[in-house]
Amino acid sequence: MNPRLEQDEYFCPMSYQVLARKWRPKLFADMVGQTHVLQALTNALDNNRLHHAYLFTGTRGVGKTTLARILAKCLNCEQGVSSTPCGVCSACISIDEGRFVDLIEVDAASRAKVDETRDLMDNVQYAPSIGRYKVYLIDEVHMFSNHSFNALLKTLEEPPPHVKFLLATTESKKIPVTILSRCLQFNLKLLSVEQIKKQLTLILDEESIEHDEASTHLIAVAARGSMRDALSLLDQAISFGGGVLEESQVRSMLGTIDSVDLVALLDALLKKDGRGLLQQVASFATQNPDYDAVLSELIGLLQKIAVAQILDEDGAVEAEPEISRFADEADKEDIQLFYQIGLNGRRDIALSPDPRSAFEMVLVRMLAFSPAAAVSGSTVRKSSPQISEPEPDYQSQASAGLNDNPDQMPGNGSGHVKSNEQAENAKEWRHIIDDMALVGLVRELAGHCSLKQHTLDRIHLSLSPKWEHLLNATQKERLIGALKAHFGENLKVELIIEEPAMETPAEIRDREEQERQKAAEQSIENDPNIKTLEKMFDAVVDKSSIHPVSQQSSQQEETN
Repeated sequence: MNPRLEQDEYFCPMSYQVLARKWRPKLFADMVGQTHVLQALTNALDNNRLHHAYLFTGTRGVGKTTLARILAKCLNCEQGVSSTPCGVCSACISIDEGRFVDLIEVDAASRAKVDETRDLMDNVQYAPSIGRYKVYLIDEVHMFSNHSFNALLKTLEEPPPHVKFLLATTESKKIPVTILSRCLQFNLKLLSVEQIKKQLTLILDEESIEHDEASTHLIAVAARGSMRDALSLLDQAISFGGGVLEESQVRSMLGTIDSVDLVALLDALLKKDGRGLLQQVASFATQNPDYDAVLSELIGLLQKIAVAQILDEDGAVEAEPEISRFADEADKEDIQLFYQIGLNGRRDIALSPDPRSAFEMVLVRMLAFSPAAAVSGSTVRKSSPQISEPEPDYQSQASAGLNDNPDQMPGNGSGHVKSNEQAENAKEWRHIIDDMALVGLVRELAGHCSLKQHTLDRIHLSLSPKWEHLLNATQKERLIGALKAHFGENLKVELIIEEPAMETPAEIRDREEQERQKAAEQSIENDPNIKTLEKMFDAVVDKSSIHPVSQQSSQQEETN
């Protein structure tokens, strides 16, 4: 006898059903969210205004297929067409159990061939076997080929009265317009954290599973708007915790850190304590957390603090004690800056080969760019107020005889006064333009501007009157928008028309090109091989044919 068969005699089928299947809604009233879709379908069913084709779109786990099955039940319930099927007749029970012969579920990904689609459509003409309507539920319909869509299109144009099409997809943009125009389209939204949290609490209470509020909140956030993902995570958390949901165990499963550690991290950040901040990261690094999830939680705390700071002015909010404390102690500018840097930092973590290093760099960046902060050793502290000196009047200095100083002589006949500070400003402005990756006319405008002053919240630019034609409303708006996107929305940009006191990036580029051209010509003139050719053939060098190698090409050659 086959030993495997002997073992099978003692095997018992698993009676456990995963929560995502056990708690799948069976009525419209059981659905979480999607009220905009439910209202439209309810009115259509109760008023007998039924369309022949419905398209449900939305991301994974928001209820597209479930909604389609409930609609099929509403259409075929033995008590009649309504938005509230009885749930106890043979049709309702068969649909719930997935064995209703007149509900044809099709996975477009596995039946994308045109021959299979044509065979499917050939059976549309036949009447339902036992139900009122023959319902075709086509999941992930965007996976159909063009030929399959053409085969479906003919049936959608003139469907028999006993047929209803229910289409579901996560990518409606891939569906031809000809198909979309013949369907009623409903876009299912992502579920909010509160909606998911409420449903998880209901399920846990019904299943008699011990839990705390923090655990359900963590799972609801991790689900990212998908109820199916939330229930899968809930199943995993119940198994991980041995039938009990505790915050510490859920955090360990999800790769997030304890809320106490997160508060300590934020406390060190707001105190500008660089050493303490990195020590705090090192303390929870032994848990090997998901640093993107940690940063996401930190951003969430910053958002709560920012809201509390705004609403507390009117006494209109009751925040958690820790949030209220941070809102009172922290500067609003710090919170806004940290939030923005944190958002950008999530992209860096995804690209970095070492998530911890990327996470630490995000925190260090928050300290480095904190308003009115100065770094001393490993601690960042507030610097004392400084009185800014007035900007020098270059024209007055020139007329007062400063031209006698060689270090302040105008360079290259441009009339610009040279100084180390101005040279640094010109270099900084060139780097800013390159970092913003400007193109077209807005780059041309920026290149003819010079940077007079740059502080944390202000940039002062000047533009020569001879280039004023570049300054129209559109290009000015694009330049200011690029600067704010680069430095933050709170940046103030001032652009005035005046003769720049220093070289602009465009002038620097022209000067450098002239210098490279002159150097190339001298290199040709001094080349002994060229001199030999000139002597032997009485030749003359055509200087217009000399073109220096561009700086970018030269850098590429050095790299290679």
